Amino acid sequence: MANSKSSRHVIGVDVGGTFTDMVMLETQTGAVSIAKVPTTLDNQAYGVLSALNEAGAELPQVDLMIHGTTTTTNAVLERKLSRTGLITTQGFRDVLELGRRTRPQPYGMKGEFLPIIPRDLRCEVAERMDYAGRVVTPLDEEGMRLAVKRLLDKGCESLVIHFLHAYANSDHERRAAEIAAELWPNDYITMGHALLSESREFERGVTAAVNASVQPLLERYINRLVGELKANGFASEMLVMNGNGGTVSSKDVAREAAKTVMSGPASGVIAALHTGQAAGLNHLITYDMGGTSTDVSVIRAGKPSVSNEIEIEYAMPIHVPMIDVRTVGAGGGSIARVNAAGLLEVGPDSAGANPGPICYGRGGDQPTISDANLILGRLKLNKMKSVEGGVSLKTLTEVFDTKLGQPLNMDAMSAAAAVVMVANAKMAGAIRMVLVSLGADPRDFSLFAFGGAGPLHASAIAKELAIPTVLVPARPGITNALGCVVADLRQDFVQTINTPLAKLDEATLNEVFQHQERNGEEIIRKEPVEIVSLQINRSLDMQFVGQTHILNVVFDDLPLPISKDDIQRRFEEVYFNRFRVRLDNIKANIVNVNTSVIGRRAAFDLSRLIDPSGRKSRLEDAQTDTRPVYFDGGFQDTPVYQREALPSDAAFDGPAIIEQMDTTILVEPGDHVTSDNEGNLIIHVGSIKEGA
Repeated sequence: MANSKSSRHVIGVDVGGTFTDMVMLETQTGAVSIAKVPTTLDNQAYGVLSALNEAGAELPQVDLMIHGTTTTTNAVLERKLSRTGLITTQGFRDVLELGRRTRPQPYGMKGEFLPIIPRDLRCEVAERMDYAGRVVTPLDEEGMRLAVKRLLDKGCESLVIHFLHAYANSDHERRAAEIAAELWPNDYITMGHALLSESREFERGVTAAVNASVQPLLERYINRLVGELKANGFASEMLVMNGNGGTVSSKDVAREAAKTVMSGPASGVIAALHTGQAAGLNHLITYDMGGTSTDVSVIRAGKPSVSNEIEIEYAMPIHVPMIDVRTVGAGGGSIARVNAAGLLEVGPDSAGANPGPICYGRGGDQPTISDANLILGRLKLNKMKSVEGGVSLKTLTEVFDTKLGQPLNMDAMSAAAAVVMVANAKMAGAIRMVLVSLGADPRDFSLFAFGGAGPLHASAIAKELAIPTVLVPARPGITNALGCVVADLRQDFVQTINTPLAKLDEATLNEVFQHQERNGEEIIRKEPVEIVSLQINRSLDMQFVGQTHILNVVFDDLPLPISKDDIQRRFEEVYFNRFRVRLDNIKANIVNVNTSVIGRRAAFDLSRLIDPSGRKSRLEDAQTDTRPVYFDGGFQDTPVYQREALPSDAAFDGPAIIEQMDTTILVEPGDHVTSDNEGNLIIHVGSIKEGA
């Protein structure tokens, strides 16, 4: 299968909290252009245009642009949302507030939680379906009209229609949406079942509420960006990354805006997947350390971990399939301070892009991780992006001495080393928790280090976790933008059937699979992007009758029709592998039917990310400097290499510093470095702690 349109110039753009990254590939020649500029937080479109200008992109010559954005993620986390109203089944308007039997704080007697739709904007109407989709109470259409008018009078811009058991029968939600459309002044109407046809009214309602509350924000941003691009000559298609690692047309993205949450982090995982496969490494822990935070995910057997049960903060579950990315508040701009108890803390507060760390020279006055790395000799001012000068090493040292060293009774150098150590422990702990939750052994993985700051800390973190190797891609600082370029098209579908396996009608189940597959293929075929093949992934969310938690059971390798015997056998296998116990006397239950339809795009040659013409034949010729770098309590003279000049077969021992436009790589004493044909560096970690 292939659509008629092929791309000559393809651009990937990722907007992060600190930097906006861009990569442009010329698919006919393989030429690569890259850019990394500060994010313009007041209007992210300006940062995108700045990156395009830095890379020398001629927009009339660009055939496809793929964009990863943090617009919706930041809006949800910062609660900067559009005013949204909810209309739900009579008696159930407090579901969003009651949630599950959990607490914001695991210990103590207090905690705070505010639902994203306040109580005075949640209305009820008479209607009721039972669990099987049978009408118990007809929809009160006049009550629906009154509820819509009430929310409009309160200034709502978006509307959620969320009725009980609409996943089993959506007739009432559809009719209610028709009534609302007669009165509502825009298209921002979200039906709960349309976004997520799944049981569990709390999760379905929150997902719909998130979608509605970010719809106007995302659409305004996308329209503004596309308008700016068109004004500069762009006349082609722009796709937007979804949190599931796929893409969707910018024309349609606002309709299911909730799916763009975690868009940026997902693109990095997709880039890691493609890079790892090219390097022959299919088991990866992705470690993306940027200026504001660190994102961690796991790729096993060449497949990213995807979940439809991600909770991005307390009582904020977004139940659409997304790449499972865990975030910790530690980035290059994370602020270090001594708390009231006299203990050193690093993050989660960040200096961000403006003013940024002290070393940026923009007025920042709080010590950060980037400042600590500079004091320790790991970074150099004239080699860092976004630095405007005016701050000396002496000034940095004085700040660390005053704000950290003196309260901790140590000198500035030891304080800087302590900041890095605390940050590394924090990030290692986040990775450890991800691995524990998946039952994975870190010794089976490689650490894929990217982001502007990731390669500086990767070796120490790998050593802490007993991860044997670190894979540093050719362009770590723009990996998220690269993920946008290589991402496939993807559509995910979930349908609740909640049926005991013994009572399952096999024909009905296979009809659901086929319907989901047809829908996904139809949507993907409409995209003006070249598709070389389709991949169908099928799974069931299952549990034993009486249990709460579910397991995802995959059937990718089985053609339709799938029999009950196949399902029983596969479920027992998955359950045993997870819990190491067999429950032969308890019956299995199918909760959800899941299908992912993936439109594969043509592969790109990643070896051209570093121009081969710039490589030297000898390692010595790639060395640009030698400088003292702080390791384990003292300075060591450390060679500094230019990444783009390293021989293609480079092999050397640490300590070493490797500099490139988008990042700096730290090779610690005892580590050994090799390279591969794709331009990746593999750090073989030495002196792994015993028992780690």
